[in-house]
Amino acid sequence: MQSAISRRKRRKLKSEINVVPYIDVMLVLLIIFMVTAPMLTLAVNVDIPKSTARSVDSKADPVIVTVDGDGRFFLKLKDAPIQELSAEELQARLAAFVSENKDIPVFLAAPGDANYQKVIDATGIISKAGVTKVGLMSKPGGTGGNAR
Repeated sequence: MQSAISRRKRRKLKSEINVVPYIDVMLVLLIIFMVTAPMLTLAVNVDIPKSTARSVDSKADPVIVTVDGDGRFFLKLKDAPIQELSAEELQARLAAFVSENKDIPVFLAAPGDANYQKVIDATGIISKAGVTKVGLMSKPGGTGGNAR
């Protein structure tokens, strides 16, 4: 009897973590993200110009106003899908959103060969909506300082 008790006490405890369940959960999550990621990309294809300026770091999701080559306006708010709007609707929605969120960054995107007047019209609409600072979107790696 005494020898059976001493054998139990001599058995060492395992100090290892069983990672098999964690690996199973990780693989399931990986598959879920791989399947859902392509469905989450909703965007307006705009060939924006390139620039050598540094990128802006922002903690909040920005509001993006897009002008396409045909002069149509699109609005992308935080969690909402991209919507095509008229100039009046764009101004009203942007004003309502910015009045609630004063510090939210607002960016304007337009193709490099877009009609300059439409881009200026968009900045006017954004200004009338009460936005004081507007960032212009561009792709990194352009030849910004080489223009003559």
